[in-house]
Amino acid sequence: MLAMAEVGVFGGSGFYSFLEDVEEITVETPYGHPSDRYFVGEVGGIRVAFLPRHGRGHQFPPHMINYRANIWGMKELGVKRIIGPCASGSLKKEVALGHFVVCDQFVDRTWGRADTFYDGPITTHVSAADPYCADLRRALVQTGRDLGIAVHDGGTVVVIRGPRFSTRAESKWFSTMGWDVINMTGYPEAYLARELGMCYANISLITDYDAGLADDPTTPAVSHHDVVEAFNANNERLRELLFKVIPRLSGEPDCDCSLALAGARG
Repeated sequence: MLAMAEVGVFGGSGFYSFLEDVEEITVETPYGHPSDRYFVGEVGGIRVAFLPRHGRGHQFPPHMINYRANIWGMKELGVKRIIGPCASGSLKKEVALGHFVVCDQFVDRTWGRADTFYDGPITTHVSAADPYCADLRRALVQTGRDLGIAVHDGGTVVVIRGPRFSTRAESKWFSTMGWDVINMTGYPEAYLARELGMCYANISLITDYDAGLADDPTTPAVSHHDVVEAFNANNERLRELLFKVIPRLSGEPDCDCSLALAGARG
């Protein structure tokens, strides 16, 4: 397939509706069907591929998303950089509702997800020490601050399997461990992009306080309704950030993400 996009964006429905002359592209992958068709358009002279990771009807819960197909499809379209916004819960009081966290680390607490492209016959160990692209992270943080958005530069996201939310005991444990935010889709999406040598950065949009802050029993537990409501309320700021940063991502990435396979095989 000919290269059709430079930047990819995963996210909820709505982003692609702000583009003009969108083309819907079906991509076949060795790993089955992606969550939806890719919506390819242009932002500030940059070709962009949008994909709602849950499907445009939000029909795929986090543990049923075909992450490998989604990432492979982006690669097939020529994408070199991926931005992965997602609704997230806060584990710290200072990471307040409506804030954005551009994470620099993840902790995987999922299970049962197909999380590698390298099932053999060549054993391949791609490093996950620094799972997010530092160059892309810097662009997102700086652009967010230019727009007056409360952005945290760095943070650890703990990714749970879903679709259930945490118990209060689990949430307290995660907070005690010093982790910052929690969501259900951050893994293996980021790592799969790394395996294919693509730049990836996460934007965690804080919609709730998970099961409530451990030191404040009055903090309400999260509900799906509250998450959707908070995410939609901040959708415009997220769209503004994306449409401001994407034109700044022209040219070849100035990082070593494309070299992820170097030294990964014996």
